[in-house]
Amino acid sequence: MKKYISLEEAQSLLLEYCQPIGGEYVELPEAFGRIIRADIKAEEDIPPFTRSPLDGYAFIAEDTVNADRQNPVSLRVLEEVPAGYTASQKVVSGTTIKVMTGAPIPEGANAVEKYENIEVVGNKIKIFSSFKAQENTIAAGEDVKKGQVVVKIGTKITPPITGLLASLGINNVPVYKQPRAALVSTGDELIDADIAAPLKPGKIRNSTRVTLQGYLKDIGVEPVVIGTAKDKAEEVAFLIQQGLSKADMVITTGGVSVGDYDVVAEALNSIGAEIIFWKIDIKPGMPTMVAVKDGKIILGLSGNPASGLVVFQLLGIPFIRKMAGQSKYSLPKIEAVLQQEFRKPSPKRRFLRGKLVLENGVVNVKLTGSQGNAILSSMVGCNVLVEIPAGSEPLGIGKKVIAYLVDKID
Repeated sequence: MKKYISLEEAQSLLLEYCQPIGGEYVELPEAFGRIIRADIKAEEDIPPFTRSPLDGYAFIAEDTVNADRQNPVSLRVLEEVPAGYTASQKVVSGTTIKVMTGAPIPEGANAVEKYENIEVVGNKIKIFSSFKAQENTIAAGEDVKKGQVVVKIGTKITPPITGLLASLGINNVPVYKQPRAALVSTGDELIDADIAAPLKPGKIRNSTRVTLQGYLKDIGVEPVVIGTAKDKAEEVAFLIQQGLSKADMVITTGGVSVGDYDVVAEALNSIGAEIIFWKIDIKPGMPTMVAVKDGKIILGLSGNPASGLVVFQLLGIPFIRKMAGQSKYSLPKIEAVLQQEFRKPSPKRRFLRGKLVLENGVVNVKLTGSQGNAILSSMVGCNVLVEIPAGSEPLGIGKKVIAYLVDKID
């Protein structure tokens, strides 16, 4: 077991134990937000035929050589083709076919003129400018060509991707299964957050578990609530084993510090789990413990809300993303300008809860409240974790900082 390691070493060690989960096929309407399990190639062109981008007339471009306002070209109209239909005749020199937006370009034609630029005279039209071949046409395969990889393995499915797959006629989509994370809370002081009765002396509501449930659902993970154990190693061990049997990983909260009632390490040893590391050289979140049992990770977080949740974002989210099959799983980093003072020196590497604000083309960051280890309210509105290097003095307004993006930018 390693102790008191850097964040980067903790991330690296954790990801080494990341086991990919199995796959399945889901119907396209259910695929949004899932992760693609195999490269998807186009089996056809998009569009599947050369078509008109506008309402107009299709003709042979060579018929319009030298045409202008003084010397228009006259063409005989053969028929009209709406979108969804094809022409029954072939365009030959001196003829044209009226086409609607999206209609296939008739055989023989290779250019289109807008309806509003045409003069209609009986069953003929006049064209007042010259055209090049393929002008005002959309070629077959202009968007996607047959055989092209349209979605790569590890890609998260977004609305445009669902639209692209739909246009290719792909309804059964190969995706990774959604991970399941078991939640085990520890602590004599905890009561379930949904219990409406007034708190008894010394008790607190289990807000961290509810918050973790929300974070997990937000990243496409099914949370499995196992329960709350008293500060007894045998109870903690029993619930962890239950979690391992029901989910792909276990997340515990509380019991990972050095007090007499911090019994997670004892519980892990009793079930034969291997403790990979304990304590990370950051603030908040130093008392973090990670173990592995039967190839499954147990992520032991601090019982202090902010400490546990910050480490969940720094360690848990990248791990879960990789386990879920995402090719891009690390938290994006961005440079931002601090909009307020942070008056404390930081002898230890520190992460502050903040919110990115885009103003006049500048990426600024505001702190979201008190940065104490037990402060949950500062997680509200937090979409970045601001990194303060070890040994930093108090920071003033305008200081450039590195921020880890943990949520969407409003």
